[in-house]
Amino acid sequence: MKPVCVLGNGQLGRMLRQAGEPLGIQVFPVGLDAEPESVPFQQSVITAEIERWPETPLTLELARHKAFVNRDIFPRLADRLTQKQLLDRLGLSTAPWEELSGAAQWPQVFNSFGDLAIVKRRVGGYDGRGQWRLTPGEEAGLPQDCYGSCIVEQGIPFSGEVSLIGARGFDGGSVFYPLTHNLHQDGILRASVALPQPDAASQHRAELMLSAIMHELDYVGVMAMECFILGDDLLINELAPRVHNSGHWTQNGASISQFELHLRAILNLPLPKPVVTAPSVMVNLIGTGVNEGWLNDPLVHLHWYEKEVRPGRKVGHLNFNHPDRSVLHRSLTRLAPQLPEEYQRGLHWAQLRLAELP
Repeated sequence: MKPVCVLGNGQLGRMLRQAGEPLGIQVFPVGLDAEPESVPFQQSVITAEIERWPETPLTLELARHKAFVNRDIFPRLADRLTQKQLLDRLGLSTAPWEELSGAAQWPQVFNSFGDLAIVKRRVGGYDGRGQWRLTPGEEAGLPQDCYGSCIVEQGIPFSGEVSLIGARGFDGGSVFYPLTHNLHQDGILRASVALPQPDAASQHRAELMLSAIMHELDYVGVMAMECFILGDDLLINELAPRVHNSGHWTQNGASISQFELHLRAILNLPLPKPVVTAPSVMVNLIGTGVNEGWLNDPLVHLHWYEKEVRPGRKVGHLNFNHPDRSVLHRSLTRLAPQLPEEYQRGLHWAQLRLAELP
């Protein structure tokens, strides 16, 4: 099988490499320190783990490479303006929005959107960075360089957040994981819960939406769609043309992980629907050093990224999977004293989802 070069060498590239090893697929994450002579890019299929990769002569070469799957789609979805325009053209529900070009817009923005507006950088600005929540009277504090480089959305009073991870092959066939319920704090994903049998109506609606997007783009590989729950409706928040944090539970909770599924898709290998037989929980480790005590719990699957621990930085995650939800609940209870206070809300939220979801 052909090797795969990944633009970016963060944790997603690392996990793509790990997923390729059992299949005999060589995966080469490419960052700032990559040596061109050690990367067989001329014979490789190219993909990316991030919308904005570091620029070097090698990454610029890869970004232009004819074997870069979704090469022309990446910049289109990496820009929130063109991403929103795509959703509008397809008639898919999303928060009311507009391009933010000047401060004179604010009276009209608040008149149209109400008392909460969300400003987002068109490019970049993930995990809560490059985003601002504004109410009337606060707009003067917005950095001036936001005008012309941001969009503004209506603040949505959503009751929950879900994501759908799907994959599409070169033949146009698509497969999906069950909807994942997510909790964000300060814009950063803290925990996810996935069940083998999600709400059928919501799952069907989400699959139709993501299918429409992938087919319109002729996309190949894994794509993530984040949505707000608003009553019985799903509003698309953002799209990610890559493997995604909210799909990390699939490493231990599905027959095929999102990372292997992406490699299969871009290499034109068989793409069966992953089998999910038990509930899963994922807890992000953010700015917290590794604790070997976590491994005393038989359900804990530790995924450590070997990154320097810094406040607000994703340094690993914990996966839990078991057919009995009460067993998962007890495992999270045992974990709680071993994590700082900022994790307690996420652990409690996951326990509630396990108890409340059908």
